[in-house]
Amino acid sequence: MKKEKVHFIGVAGSGMSALAQFHVMGGGWATGSDRTFDQGGAEKLREKLEKLDIKIFPQDGSGVSRDHDYGVLSTAIEQENPDLDRAKELGVQIKHRSEQLEEHVLNHRTIAVAGTSGKSTVVAMIFEILQAARLSPSVITGAGLLSLEKKGYWGNAFRGKSDLLVIEADESDGTLTQYRPWLGVLLNISKDHKEVQEIKELFRAFHRNARSFVVQAGTSDLKEFEKGSVTFGFSSGKIQAENLELLPDRSRFSISKIPFSLPLPGKHNVENLLAAVAACSMAGVDLAPCAKALASYQGVARRFQKIGTAQGVDVVDDYAHNPAKLEAALATAQLKAKRVHAIFQLHGYAPSRFLKEDIVRAFSSFLRPQDVLWMPEIYYAGGTVTKNISARDFAEALKAGGRQAHFFAQRSQLIPALIQTVQPGDLILVMGARDPSLSDFAQEILSTLKKTSRVSQSS
Repeated sequence: MKKEKVHFIGVAGSGMSALAQFHVMGGGWATGSDRTFDQGGAEKLREKLEKLDIKIFPQDGSGVSRDHDYGVLSTAIEQENPDLDRAKELGVQIKHRSEQLEEHVLNHRTIAVAGTSGKSTVVAMIFEILQAARLSPSVITGAGLLSLEKKGYWGNAFRGKSDLLVIEADESDGTLTQYRPWLGVLLNISKDHKEVQEIKELFRAFHRNARSFVVQAGTSDLKEFEKGSVTFGFSSGKIQAENLELLPDRSRFSISKIPFSLPLPGKHNVENLLAAVAACSMAGVDLAPCAKALASYQGVARRFQKIGTAQGVDVVDDYAHNPAKLEAALATAQLKAKRVHAIFQLHGYAPSRFLKEDIVRAFSSFLRPQDVLWMPEIYYAGGTVTKNISARDFAEALKAGGRQAHFFAQRSQLIPALIQTVQPGDLILVMGARDPSLSDFAQEILSTLKKTSRVSQSS
């Protein structure tokens, strides 16, 4: 069988880096480029890709050659891209990321997880259960599994020995309608990249294309998907959590009298577990092995990931960026701390405009009087955009509603102000997506706290 040589344009993206790694893990050859690498960013990812012999080129067309069987790009790549121009010049075929993923879906017994929140966590939980059951699954997802990171992988892709594959089916660009999985899992639906009705149309196509289906029960927006599906939920569904106990660092409950202890806080993570257990039941895994596998679940990068503690203050890094995710992250943080300092960095001017009212409403509802919101300016990844909205607009709207909210034109200005305010027992929650430097920013906050001789002791 020929080892295909593929060039990945935008290889630093979470979905693209996973596909590049999966291709190489299957014996293929890969090269890649990304403007993030050109700007000196995402150095750790670049190092991991190069260790897999994925050669990284500048995104100036120099990485594309006639030796390539085809190139792969994502929706984020603009038509004026130098690599794309060079590929057209040389007659190199170009595929969308979703086409490449679709091929893997068709070649495996694929469990595809969809929904506007929780996909990466549920994918990871399913993978961990199947691994513990010695079913040797593969995974392609958007976030690094901490268990894989500890084994030296980047964490968002792994090839097992069986035909089982677990993937994240993203609705943001509409491409999940192309997948025909063995099992589709639908977690939830809320306004995110699109309006709810538009997202629901995508999920209807996803449902039609799946051979079997798992869906959350008891919600009006997902009711139409329940017939013929395996269902999960808190008050209804085949897989239900009973005797739920939400603790600051874990959750305890039972499913059909089998006790579960999940080492992750937050009610939303219990819901994620129910979805994973429902999916794994379709793969023949019983409840007791599921409970055993998830009792030592390590989590996913940037999903309420504790970075460390200094001066009596916990620092947590989280991918939350839409209203539902922000509410879940805040509710979980509030289980752990009497006061939360929420740092939220918006990404993209168009998404920020689209979700402004919903994000302001979420913070207005979930920030307690003692909690503080800190907002740097909107993250801009490049490209042609209209910059007619600012994070300042969000902060001012929240202040007008009586919430504590601060805006910083430069993110570097935020840390000194934060350190002056934080007290022992507080929790700092860093939230946002797309910006690969956010985790480093969370680490910088922790390092600054460690160097600070004394944080405020006043109440």
